Amino acid sequence: MDFNDTPDEAVFRAEARAFLSANAELKAGSRPTLRASGLDAAGVARCKDWQAKKAAAGMAGLTWPKKFGGREASPILQVIYNQEEEDFAVPRGLFEIGLGMCIPTMMAYAKPEQLDRYVGPALRGEEVWCQLFSEPAGGSDLAALRTRAERDGDDWIINGQKIWTSGAHLSDFGIIVVRTDPNVPKHEGLTFFFLDMKSPGIDIRPIHQMSGARHFNEVFFTDVRVPDAQRLGGVGQGWKVSLTTLMNERLAVGEVPRPEVDDIVALSRTVVLDGEPAIRNAAVREKIADWFARSQGLKYTRFRIMTALSRGETPGPENSIAKLVNAAKQQEIASFGLDLMGEAGLVVDDDLVEAYAMFQSALMTAPSLRIAGGSDEILRNIIAERVLGLPADIRADKGMPFNLVPTGRRS
Repeated sequence: MDFNDTPDEAVFRAEARAFLSANAELKAGSRPTLRASGLDAAGVARCKDWQAKKAAAGMAGLTWPKKFGGREASPILQVIYNQEEEDFAVPRGLFEIGLGMCIPTMMAYAKPEQLDRYVGPALRGEEVWCQLFSEPAGGSDLAALRTRAERDGDDWIINGQKIWTSGAHLSDFGIIVVRTDPNVPKHEGLTFFFLDMKSPGIDIRPIHQMSGARHFNEVFFTDVRVPDAQRLGGVGQGWKVSLTTLMNERLAVGEVPRPEVDDIVALSRTVVLDGEPAIRNAAVREKIADWFARSQGLKYTRFRIMTALSRGETPGPENSIAKLVNAAKQQEIASFGLDLMGEAGLVVDDDLVEAYAMFQSALMTAPSLRIAGGSDEILRNIIAERVLGLPADIRADKGMPFNLVPTGRRS
């Protein structure tokens, strides 16, 4: 692995750094990065303004076609930009799903005229997209979904429910996978669409989280009409299209917000434990060393992915490693930070406690991060089967028509 920038990469890194320095604030001493979990109208406006600036400067959609506002650049340039942006406090959380998962799926399956209509506005931050996958009865098994669509002439009629849909209440459009044939095995009876989130029959209900945020949503569909022209992929080929989205999702959700190792080190220098800074305590140092080792392991795993990108290769299921390790590490760091604060750990007012209540907010948000993009158990299976080559789990419903799969008795 060669970790040094090529001459062209070094030029782009300097360009990206200059853009960020001129338009954003360094993270050092700043509040935690603004994310969609805490967005009000003003926060949405800041996110859209930042996305518009990135697009105008040619820093958005770097790998995308030039006709849509991209640069058709090597994926390694996107990695370099992400590295540089990580040092700055910029508004995030409104466009990651749309630009990281929805639009790449559209690019793979939508018609040219649809791409002309939707890609540019998404890149410029004018329109927001969400991903409608998870369902109450499905758990981590996406293919067990029960939201159905029935053909009606040139339209499909959708009925059912999705849950944990991030940003649905802020979105203009969404991608959705539904069941169109219950008489075949569960992976074979699915079809994929994109739809207008303002369509009649869509009811979006934000879920009030314990962190105080209302980012996740329940979304109910009652006789929602979607034109067949908005189908992505063939009828019954929805699982194949979903895999395109899921592979992009693994890459998009691999990073988690603060606190990181540097944040717990800074807190340990401030908090007093047994009459001296906590950083001098052997047990505290041991914990920090463990998290630092894991962070370094992730760093070099990412370098391997960067090397693959620089060679024009496509990263595979190993992207699940970063998400699995990062989410658990953040939860552990947040919990330990609250322990160090003692009674102050119970205070959630970001103006009254250390680090703007970063640790408190992170601990309450962490459980969702360990589910979003695949639960820990699902990610371990992916790593075991697709990276390590271990035998797959036994599936009792393999090959069974979905409408014959036994379900729990309803009271």
